[in-house]
Amino acid sequence: MKVRLSSEVKAMAIVAVLLASLLTYGVYKQNKVTVLEFGMFTGSNWEVANANSFIIIDEAIKRFEETHPKVKIHYYSGILREDYSEWFSRKLLQGKEPDVFMVLGTDFNQYASMGVLKNLNSLMELDSSFDKDKYFTSSLKTGQYGSNQYALPYETVPTLMFVNKTLLKKEGIDMPSADWTWDDMYDICAKATKDLDGDGMPDQFGCYNYTWRDAACASGIQLFSENGRSANIDEEGVVESVKFIRRLNSLNRDTKITREHFNGGSVAFMPLTFAEYRTYKTFPYKIRKYANFQWDCLTMPAGSNGENLSRVDTLLMGISNKTREEKLAWEFLKLLTYDEDIQTDIFRYSQGASVLKSVTGSDTMENIVQQDMEEGDTVISAELLSRVIEEGYVEAQFRNMNQAMALADSGIADILENETTIDSGLKILSRSIENYLEQDNRN
Repeated sequence: MKVRLSSEVKAMAIVAVLLASLLTYGVYKQNKVTVLEFGMFTGSNWEVANANSFIIIDEAIKRFEETHPKVKIHYYSGILREDYSEWFSRKLLQGKEPDVFMVLGTDFNQYASMGVLKNLNSLMELDSSFDKDKYFTSSLKTGQYGSNQYALPYETVPTLMFVNKTLLKKEGIDMPSADWTWDDMYDICAKATKDLDGDGMPDQFGCYNYTWRDAACASGIQLFSENGRSANIDEEGVVESVKFIRRLNSLNRDTKITREHFNGGSVAFMPLTFAEYRTYKTFPYKIRKYANFQWDCLTMPAGSNGENLSRVDTLLMGISNKTREEKLAWEFLKLLTYDEDIQTDIFRYSQGASVLKSVTGSDTMENIVQQDMEEGDTVISAELLSRVIEEGYVEAQFRNMNQAMALADSGIADILENETTIDSGLKILSRSIENYLEQDNRN
């Protein structure tokens, strides 16, 4: 015997099923955990020892998960910096790139041009709690491609000039001032370069590893146009920079200077990064490297028409253009790069500097750095470090900038080695690089 249900009963049954489904879905949504993937590498970005690479990230993850109880941050541990680009490329090919990830300087232009990185302009503009002016200008610029911001700075490292104070004192030479120039540097190098053992060749030297690019920074010259279509390698500032390097090299009378010469205390100057400054000012690395002489650092020398500018390298972080969790990814990126407590930990657990003006310019920074150094060692002041970073030199960002710079490096090395006339050599080199850039832009 069939039972006929009234339309009212059927309707009530359907409603009951719908309510049960909605309740089940609500419970599912309530208990669902969102996983945010984070891409990072192990160790230092600055080629110095670092056993604390996870501490800052783990603390940031802990804080983020405490304020977002239904979110888990996942990352793969043990990826070395030298393997990171290849690891990330594999993830890209699989369509499984992380939501938020570290971006090496050598990869940024490519990722930005390929559409791998999310354009952050709207996220920054719509977030009333975010003020981009809190970042150092140079650090923020490193993450810009064209007129858009594709990554935020996480940690920054300026180049400084290493000074062997013991050698200068022995030769009766005063420590240079913070506004010293190429002429000052040349005069000191000329006085410091000596033949100590009487074999006719110098064995004490003025400088090691000061390059044409360091000199070009001090001239304030942009080596390439912002759009990557032209090269300025034959500009007057670059010509003067290369001529200055040739003049410095002539003091050494064809002697090939190595890092070991500086390590042994027989070189007055050598550019180094802030990360190296922090590492080799502390025990036990100080004992291993530079125990036989006193040293310090100061700004790079200014060119004839330039300023005391240094190159600034910055470790960036960005968001995948394919992320499904844009809001969460932005909040996590902001925590890593914009939170003052996390950024202060850069000084505690890494060798770089914070990208926030308020943190790097603080007394706290000086106190943290002082703790790692021996009593009596001079600590770089917050004012000087902040100035060097804020005014730091950042090269134009375009798709094949790394390849164009490699061509410039190689070509200028040939000019210096083969005694080529600098003016004409740079004109030829500049045209050659522009031909490469023109062809690349057509492809």
